[in-house]
Amino acid sequence: MNQFIKPVVVVSRCLGFDACRFNGDIIQDHFLNTLREYVEVITVCPEADIGLGTPRNPVRLVESKQQGLRLVQPVTGIDLTDSMKHYAESFIEKIHKPIDGYILKSRSPTCGIKDSKVYSEKGMVTGKTAGVFARKIVDSQHHLAIMDEGRLKNYLIRENFLTKLFLLASFRERKKQKSIQALVQFQSENKYLFMAYHQQKQKELGRIVSNGENQSLENIFDLYEQKLHELLEHSRSVKSNINAMYHILGYFSKQLLPEEKAFLLTLIEKYREKRIPLSNPLMVLNSWAVRFKADYLLDQTIFQPYPEQLNDLTDSGKGRDY
Repeated sequence: MNQFIKPVVVVSRCLGFDACRFNGDIIQDHFLNTLREYVEVITVCPEADIGLGTPRNPVRLVESKQQGLRLVQPVTGIDLTDSMKHYAESFIEKIHKPIDGYILKSRSPTCGIKDSKVYSEKGMVTGKTAGVFARKIVDSQHHLAIMDEGRLKNYLIRENFLTKLFLLASFRERKKQKSIQALVQFQSENKYLFMAYHQQKQKELGRIVSNGENQSLENIFDLYEQKLHELLEHSRSVKSNINAMYHILGYFSKQLLPEEKAFLLTLIEKYREKRIPLSNPLMVLNSWAVRFKADYLLDQTIFQPYPEQLNDLTDSGKGRDY
């Protein structure tokens, strides 16, 4: 069974940690309540942390003709934009350990990643954008796993977020070991998962590990990390997942009965047609790795990229477009 490194995740404090919403509420989230056992959490509440208190008068994003997008408190008329930007910059600079991801409060004028409401000076909603704190985080740390709790209610988004989060934590641990053997192992066990993201980038990572130019270990890790971030900018598509599964199937093609191979190909086609989840054909491939004692495949993270206890097939049906 895979041993997973605990990712370090910054989470909006109102999401089950403290009653710090503007109205004094705390929001309980089923997924986050489960996740807490498997990650190290650092909480943040930008509005409370800049001294607004709890409860407090609400703040909102207002598009000003003279000054552009501003964070204001309508009741008091106070403009909090600069204060919030300075807080975000200070938070990033002073955080005491490497971060693997963020889970921020959706729709918040400070923490919303894409869905914070924008108001006109007359009080009409004119659109949506990122909150002031979230924008600073995304602009400076876009390579991390960053999501809001609303979009994580979507099964596929949640699966992709967790995969990236635990991948980054695993690489962070290998980087601390400062050995080429650790990097070789990381590349080896993630081969098919990387292929499911982007096959060409996976090959480029392999070439960096082979160190054909005899670079220093520090340079190798730096180059590898840069290329890893580029790979993770791509989303796993149905087509790329199927490509990875066909490569895994190549290990067994001569050992399988025709009926067995046909069964898997049928499952893959059902997955292509979005009639079954990816886990169904992967489970068959995993069982064959056990059956044929394919140790190399049994170590592949594509079969279990994060703790199985975090698997949850519930899906809000929302989250794809905002």
